[in-house]
Amino acid sequence: MAIEITGRTNSPTPIKTSPKADVDGEKKVVTINTEKIDSVALTTTTQEIKKAFGSSSTSSVDIDRVNSIKKALADGNYQINAEKVAKKLIQFEQLMPPENST
Repeated sequence: MAIEITGRTNSPTPIKTSPKADVDGEKKVVTINTEKIDSVALTTTTQEIKKAFGSSSTSSVDIDRVNSIKKALADGNYQINAEKVAKKLIQFEQLMPPENST
């Protein structure tokens, strides 16, 4: 008994070819790669991040300021402005996405 399938049109399935091999006059096999090479494009933001991590010689940390604050903390002379800290905490919390209460 034969089964007939009608009404279907199948597009041909692409077949991946393997690299071609040629044999030269000295009986050596030479492989020719016919596959395409993938490429990646980085966004501007990604390039900036990569640049920031790659440039270790130019640091964005002010070492002199860090050392002066460490010294002031050790001496007990560093004044903390609680109101300024609270305002910055509120600004940060406002930037955070709302929590799901489920």
